[in-house]
Amino acid sequence: MNAIPPPPPPAHTTGATKLCVTRHGETDWNITGILQGWIDVPLNDTGRAQARELAESLADCGFALVCTSPLRRSAETAEIIAAAWGLPPPTAYEGLKERHFGHIQGMPKSELLVTHPGLHQEIVRRNPACLFEDGESIGHFADRVRDALLAIAQENAGRRVLVITHGWVMDAITRHIRRLPRTAVLDMKRKNGESVWLLSTPDETFIESDAT
Repeated sequence: MNAIPPPPPPAHTTGATKLCVTRHGETDWNITGILQGWIDVPLNDTGRAQARELAESLADCGFALVCTSPLRRSAETAEIIAAAWGLPPPTAYEGLKERHFGHIQGMPKSELLVTHPGLHQEIVRRNPACLFEDGESIGHFADRVRDALLAIAQENAGRRVLVITHGWVMDAITRHIRRLPRTAVLDMKRKNGESVWLLSTPDETFIESDAT
């Protein structure tokens, strides 16, 4: 009797790209509560140690390349990891940058509490519907994050890619994979070095996955 062939893999795994999206290492501004946005802030010593720990913990996951936001704190995290794995320098995607917070970028949250108490409260809640004067709308921000992930997935079909990015970007991705409105307030915040795994699907979206 002929053996029954195994069933084909689920459609969403055929040629799928697996992304491990990770928040960059710690900066001094993370500690002191200063809004970074697009301001280029370097990692501190703890952040560099976190990058080395990530390289060690993810070393056996079979990544083909590392992608990153071009902002220094993200790029430095990605460079440390890529070098540890003997991979080419990371590829930067503008769409992976942190949300632009307008004229309050570089302002300590303690100062914001005094000058803009209502906005401070919403930022602490990480409310994506916040309106940032001279900054970026949630619609534009979420669109560019999605487009960057789609570009990475399409350019690396069937491969595993480590993606280093930022806290509010991680929020946008979390809402996407949970099928939540873009303006939903989450009950969590991704820590420095925390990851979420995504699998690309044929309908140009993503589902949450795991490392296997």
